[in-house]
Amino acid sequence: MNNSLLAMLDAWYPARDSRGWVLGVVYKTQGSAYRKPGAFMLFDDEGGQYGLLSGGCLESDLHRKAMASLASGNASTVRYDSSDEDEMTFKLGLGCGGVVDILLQPVLASANYLALGELRERLKARMAAQYWQRIPHAGEAPAAEVAPAAAPSFAGRRVAQLQARNDRQYLCTTVSPEPHLLLVGGGIDARPLVRMASGLGWEITLLDPRPANARLEYFPDATRISRVAPENMASQNWFASIDAAVIMTHSKPLDADALAGLRNKTLAYCAMIGPPHRRDEVLAHAGISPERLAFKLHGPAGLDIGGELPESIALSILAQCHAVLYGREAQPVASVWPQFEPASGAEPPLSQIHTKANSTRN
Repeated sequence: MNNSLLAMLDAWYPARDSRGWVLGVVYKTQGSAYRKPGAFMLFDDEGGQYGLLSGGCLESDLHRKAMASLASGNASTVRYDSSDEDEMTFKLGLGCGGVVDILLQPVLASANYLALGELRERLKARMAAQYWQRIPHAGEAPAAEVAPAAAPSFAGRRVAQLQARNDRQYLCTTVSPEPHLLLVGGGIDARPLVRMASGLGWEITLLDPRPANARLEYFPDATRISRVAPENMASQNWFASIDAAVIMTHSKPLDADALAGLRNKTLAYCAMIGPPHRRDEVLAHAGISPERLAFKLHGPAGLDIGGELPESIALSILAQCHAVLYGREAQPVASVWPQFEPASGAEPPLSQIHTKANSTRN
């Protein structure tokens, strides 16, 4: 199981009544923190933990506090301050140096399961949502609701803000589906790319009209396998939600057909494997100039990270795709860290949260 929100909700849903559950959410931070506001985690009364809020430093202590909240039936909050040597957080070994406030809410049928079922259905339908959680007073019952939302600027983005409503404080988290990646070409080299993208929780459509390719037994992690002709892919129901595409059929005519099928699709990322001269030949075969594409074509695909095995090539391509989707330039974290360091306890801009969170691991 990956740590995406939908994967957590899929683990919870069939066992929602057979086990006791608590939802943990980061609702406020100061300074450096592994996760930022809007990070979700689920705990069950059999010891199960789904997701991460601290990278493993606090989860055992959080689980105990979550079970206490479940026993009381009330929502609660907990603060971990790793800057205070007398505070339990310091003793637990959280080394990020920041303050993290976490909301714990029992997931009870009497509280409509915190609307998690509705949130799950929206994510499965690839619709964005606003998830509102009330910050509780002492001894207060859990409360949450879901509202429709416009999708953020790119798939997978999560934005969380504390807001006032009816003289109360709420955490409003805008969530959207994880990226939808289209792979055109189901050869051996596509297998590690599908596995890695699946590990990120991405939706994966694998398209290859050739019967010998893209066989289900070799791609169990693909969301779907399509046999439609690449030039006709726009007629498929899944086509509208594609965020990124990689063309890797090892056939110039099929690659050209894929470009023809995608040419008018607005994509955050599209790449083609093979050297520059092959890219140009495919474009010529398709009768398309790069300027006529609705997206930037990355070719050759991937980042220069070394290695020649299919796994290395897949890592190179996925790293480039991930960086583009999240608005990054794929630089070493150490070289860009100073600009993300918050001043006077202020939070970094939302566009910087992803890199900062990934670079404050203990």
